[in-house]
Amino acid sequence: MAEHVKSVARNARARALQAQGHQVSHTTVARLLEHLEYSLQAPRKLLEGKSHPDRDAQFAYLNEQVAELLAAGQPVVSVDCKKKELVGTYKSGGQEYQTQGQPEVVNVYDFVDKAVGKAIPYGIYDVGRNAGWVNVGQDHDTAQFAVESLRRWWQAVGTVAYPAATEVLICADGGGSNGTRVRLWKVALQALADETGLAIRVCHLPPATSKWNKIEHRLFAHISMNWRGRPLVSHEVIIELIAATTTRTGLRVQAVRDTGLYPTKIKVTDEELATVQLRPHTFHGEWNYTITPAASAV
Repeated sequence: MAEHVKSVARNARARALQAQGHQVSHTTVARLLEHLEYSLQAPRKLLEGKSHPDRDAQFAYLNEQVAELLAAGQPVVSVDCKKKELVGTYKSGGQEYQTQGQPEVVNVYDFVDKAVGKAIPYGIYDVGRNAGWVNVGQDHDTAQFAVESLRRWWQAVGTVAYPAATEVLICADGGGSNGTRVRLWKVALQALADETGLAIRVCHLPPATSKWNKIEHRLFAHISMNWRGRPLVSHEVIIELIAATTTRTGLRVQAVRDTGLYPTKIKVTDEELATVQLRPHTFHGEWNYTITPAASAV
């Protein structure tokens, strides 16, 4: 296959040169490319877009916040929604050992089965405990879904692991359902703060740096490795594979299914946003802020 691709590429270049009046064959093109040390290469995703001038300063500030709360014994979590996955006998990326000549048989086409839908894994990585929690939804990735995932984590894990907690730090990307400009995210966090009595401190990663979110390489990368090459035939299988994810450094993961409905296009009015007890931090208040329970607001 690789040789065929090389041949096609060389022939295309030879025809382009011939169209310009050069008498050259594909074999000559092959020799020239080899002499010039060219090789076929796929594009590599490295460009992140224009860096914000305060990018490094924001990372330094975020790390200071993490260190402060960890030292005080308060929970620090990194959150994000993993890539949506088709549920059914679809091809999954990667390879897995099978009996010789007996690969997993999957669908030829990736048409969504509307009766089953997709899996939407929203992850919460507990930095201090090296533990993961994944809420697997099936409706929409919205701010309400993101905060419901945090609520479920707190009720099932947080209250037990941090019985004396008064505050939680959430490290999140700047976009998506938990983005800096998402009004519903802030309104939903206010409801969570009121319910739990926790002050919720939020630090967003600077623009175009989502791959540096801890959850990406400390949780999601290991989940992807664990289910590589395996068709995700049902939500139950997805939850089992996520929960079976471990590492030599002691990572443990829990996963639950969320069958709730999370409608899109919910509008938050200025009046509703004004009810959020949000205190911007002095450094980039649009990225860093604390939401306090309404009962404790001064």
